[in-house]
Amino acid sequence: METKDLLKKVRKIEIKTRRLSDHIFGGEYHSTFKGRGMTFSEVRQYQFGDDVRAIDWNVTARQNEPYIKVFEEERELTLMMVVDVSGSGLFGTTNAFKKDLLIEITATLAFSALQNNDKVGVLLFTDQIELFIPPKKGKSHVLRIIRELLEFKPKSQKTNLSMALKYLGNVLKKKAIVFVLSDFISEEYLQSLRIVGKKHDLTGIRVYDPKEEQIPNLGLVPVLDAETGKIKTVATQSKTVRNAYEKYQRERKEYFEESFRKSGCGQISCRVDESYVKKLLGYFKQRGR
Repeated sequence: METKDLLKKVRKIEIKTRRLSDHIFGGEYHSTFKGRGMTFSEVRQYQFGDDVRAIDWNVTARQNEPYIKVFEEERELTLMMVVDVSGSGLFGTTNAFKKDLLIEITATLAFSALQNNDKVGVLLFTDQIELFIPPKKGKSHVLRIIRELLEFKPKSQKTNLSMALKYLGNVLKKKAIVFVLSDFISEEYLQSLRIVGKKHDLTGIRVYDPKEEQIPNLGLVPVLDAETGKIKTVATQSKTVRNAYEKYQRERKEYFEESFRKSGCGQISCRVDESYVKKLLGYFKQRGR
C-alpha cells in the first residue's frame, strides 16, 4: 500500500472512531473499567453538603476552619487488544470484510483508552505471534497501532487462539483490560482462557458474517479455504453437507459463548452488517451498572 493511501485510510479511521470514542464511549469506558482505587489529591475548604467523614482534622486545627481531603480515582489502566489476523478475516458478503470491522472496533477501543489516559497495546496473532506492541500512552502510539492493523501482512493464515492467550499470560504481568477480537473459528481454547481470565478483565468480541451460518443450495461449488489456501469442491445440493456445515458453525458459536461464560469473562457477538456501536455501548452500560 502506498504511503499516501495508507495515511488517508488511517486518517479516515481516526476521524470516524475518535468521534465515537469522544462522544459515546469515553464516559462509558471510564465508568465500566475502574481504576485501582482512590488516591489522595489535595485538601480544600469544607463546603455545605460535603461528607464530614472527609474532614482533615489536622489541617482544620491549623487553619481554624474546616478543610476536607479530596480523593481522585487512581486509573493508570492498561488496555490490551488481542486481534486475530488470520485468513478467515478476509471474508465478507456485505459491505465489509470481517477484518475491516475488527480494525474499526480496535481503533474505537484504543481512542476510548487514550481519552482516559490509559496505556494501549496490541497483540496480532494467527497460529503464531505475528506482532506484539507493548502498552504505551499517547496519540502517536494509537495511530501506529492502526497503521499496523491496516498494512500488516501475517506470515501465516491459520488460527490458534490458545497459543495467543498463553503468550499474553506470560508477557502481561500486571492486571489489564483485555479484548480478544476474532471470529473465534478456533479449536480448544477454554483452558487457556480460564487461566488468563483469572488475572485480567477479559472480554471476547466475536465478529462474523451472516452467510457463514449456512450454505445455500448452489450445486457443485469450488470453495477456497482462506486459512489453508486449498480449494475444495463442495456439493451444496446435498442436505447432509449443508446440515454438517451448519452444525459446525453452530458448535463454534456455542463453544465461544460457553467458554467465556465458564471463564467468567464478558462476551459480545457482532455481525458485519450490524452496528458495533450499539453492541459496545450496550455492553459497557450493562457492565457499568
